[in-house]
Amino acid sequence: MPTLLDFRRRIRSVRNTQQITRAMKFVAAARLRRAQENALAARPFAHELARLLRSIMGRIESPQHPLLAQRPEKRVLAVVLSGERGLCGAFNSNILRKAREFFVSRKGETLVAIPVGRKGRDALRKAGISFAAEYVNVLARVEFATAREISSLVAQLYSKEEVDAVYLIFSEFKNVLAPSLALEKILPVQTPPSEAAGETQVDYLYEQPAERLLDALLPRYVETQVLRAMLESSAAEHAARMTAMESATKNAGEVIDALTLYMNKVRQAAITREIIEIVSGAASAA
Repeated sequence: MPTLLDFRRRIRSVRNTQQITRAMKFVAAARLRRAQENALAARPFAHELARLLRSIMGRIESPQHPLLAQRPEKRVLAVVLSGERGLCGAFNSNILRKAREFFVSRKGETLVAIPVGRKGRDALRKAGISFAAEYVNVLARVEFATAREISSLVAQLYSKEEVDAVYLIFSEFKNVLAPSLALEKILPVQTPPSEAAGETQVDYLYEQPAERLLDALLPRYVETQVLRAMLESSAAEHAARMTAMESATKNAGEVIDALTLYMNKVRQAAITREIIEIVSGAASAA
């Protein structure tokens, strides 16, 4: 049976772990606030850019651009956004499960991936997936330059017909408790559907020809989609880590309470046994 000293050591160890998980929860909460603000701020820009793109493409009878070219999907590129580190619950496993389901559904096609995040890179490498590029340590602080680099690479691969379609696989930030997995096709660019049924149709007057504007906006639209996915994934990761550390802190408290209760029972039993021995000895002596 464990001694009282063993119980005290165990309680001290669990309490030290609890302090670590509580500190990690506070750090994740602070990072989540910044990441959430950035993710929410990117959504209006992406929405307005999509609306502008709808308006311009509606003015062109047959839009022609390398990023609009439709081809049979024989070579598919997937940009998989995962976490850089663990200790974030099922965040990484959910993303990787979604990626595996996507690759299995595309069996028979040539599959290429661009992992963004260390966990995704390691898992996809073990699965034998070919990489067009890889990006690690870029989601802790999302920068537009990184999103532009990734979007430029995928646009170049698509324009050169090295791939026939490009998909984004990431965790979209809905709220702290319920992030959702997203699979979005970004190439070829398709006319983004209107999200609002009663959206007002505005007839803009453009100074430049519609074709010229389309050439400028299509690459920017791809950049915006990649940047938005990176911001959403970063916020979702911090939310998952905060939730996981909060749960770990709570569980540690429950373990401490259970160990303390059991230790007190053992100590009380020892005291009772000693009293019985003393009384029995006194009775025998009498």
